[in-house]
Order: sequence, then C-alpha cells, then structure tokens
Amino acid sequence: MQHDVLDFLHYCQVEKGLSENTISSYKRDLLNYISHLEKNYLKDIEQIERSHIVDFLFTMKENGRSTSTIARTISSIRAFHQFLLRDQRLKKDPSELVEIPKGEKKLPDVLSASEVEKLLSASEGVTAFDLRNKAMLELMYATGLRVTELCELEVGDIHLQMGFVHCIGKGNKERIIPLGKMAQEALEQYIHKGRSFLMKKKRHDVLFVNHHGNQLSRQGFWKILKTASEKANIQKKLTPHTLRHSFATHLLENGADLRAVQEMLGHADISTTQIYTHVSNHKLKDVYIHFHPRA
Repeated sequence: MQHDVLDFLHYCQVEKGLSENTISSYKRDLLNYISHLEKNYLKDIEQIERSHIVDFLFTMKENGRSTSTIARTISSIRAFHQFLLRDQRLKKDPSELVEIPKGEKKLPDVLSASEVEKLLSASEGVTAFDLRNKAMLELMYATGLRVTELCELEVGDIHLQMGFVHCIGKGNKERIIPLGKMAQEALEQYIHKGRSFLMKKKRHDVLFVNHHGNQLSRQGFWKILKTASEKANIQKKLTPHTLRHSFATHLLENGADLRAVQEMLGHADISTTQIYTHVSNHKLKDVYIHFHPRA
C-alpha cells in the first residue's frame, strides 16, 4: 500500500503541480492512514472498507486530534482513493460516503491599519538588512503573498515601472498583483542599494537573500517579522499569514470587490475568500454598537 501512496504523491507533484507543502501534508496523512490499516492486518488496498476508514478517524479523535486535522485527513484519504479509482486499482471508493466533520470557522487574526503602520515603521533603517526587511514587509502587506511565494520571487518578477508583481502560486497558478506606491519605493531602495551588498559574489536571480547571499528561508522571514513586531510593541500573535489576512480584510473594508480580492489572493474557490467578509462584518457590528444611539 505504501507503493500506492508514493505513486499518488508522484501524480500530485508531476501531473497536478501541487505545492511541496500540500504534498507533505498528503504524505503525512496517508502514511499514518496506511500504518493504521496495516496494524489491523490489511495488506491490500482492495480490502479497505468504509468501516476501516471510520475506525481510523475514531482513533485520531481518541488521540486528541482536532476537528480541522481530521477534516484535512479525510480530504487526503478521499483524494488518494479517487486517484486509485481513476487508475483502475480499485473498483469502488470506500471513502465516498465518509463525511467531513464541520468545525467552527475561526476568523483570521488581522492587524488594524494603525498596527500595520507601526509594524512597517519599526522596520525602517539604512543598512542592507533594514532595506530588505522593509521591502519584504511592505510587499507582503501590499500584495497578500504567501510566505513561500514571497521567498521564491525573482528580481524579474518585480515590475516597478508598471507597478505589479508576477507570482507563481499553489498548483503553479500564475497571477499578477498590483503594487502600491510605498511597496514600490521600498523595493526600489532594496534592489538598487541593499541586494547587491547582501549578494556578495553570488550570481542568481532570487530577490530576497540572507547574509550568505542565498535565498532567504520561510523561517528567516518569520524571524524578521517577529523582530519587527516586538520593536513595534504589537501585542497580537503575529504570523506571516496575518499580513495576508490584513491585506484582504482592509481591501474589503474599503469597498474592494470580493472577486478581485479572490484573484489577488490566488484562491481557487471564492468561498475561501468569503471568510474575510465575516471579519469585515464583525467590524461593522462593532461600529454599529458603538455609534448607534439605540444599539
């Protein structure tokens, strides 16, 4: 059965072009799934019944796994069995009638406009590292890029005169995102004054580099964000995704079209983007309660 999993992961990578993070999640979920089945003396993929899948999910629940983790695992199992069905390794899909548990939709943490201003101001400076950090934070808030997308940008993806960034996102989907004036200025400063210093004698096109001149990692950006957050004295828990959430929420609060925000975020399904309308509506309710005389 592990060979079937490896074939599925290869299919996801080569034919579907899924991201490394998605493939890693599939691998982790499915290897746990297969391990559980083998412990119950199932050796062949055709032996699997719905009851075996349900038993595995109950085991996850008993082990304290969250509803969201179980829901993600079911999605992984479904995708795996659908692949096996299409590849004619199975005659039926035992996961077809397994229901995904509905969990509460957790509203994403967002920064207020003033908190964003404090965060970006805290990253000001004149060294090459300051210019890089400022450019990264400005760019992330200006475009809503995922942290992986940010770290994988190349110099040629930034079009300062035209005012946009070219990005390859999940599933190798291409998108064009406008750049604001502040982000353009920060990028121009970094590209012309900071990057050449950090590159040392390296020769490559990666935009954001570390002190060795190599591509800055996701973990490296986390440290930059944490330092800026502490310097700005922001009390909220801050992650790279917080800037993405803030980007989307602030656009919608100021009247942006939901479809346009969906395009900029690179969401395949608009229902994913709609979570941000709940954040905006929550703020509207606060405003109503605060200002309406009979609220």
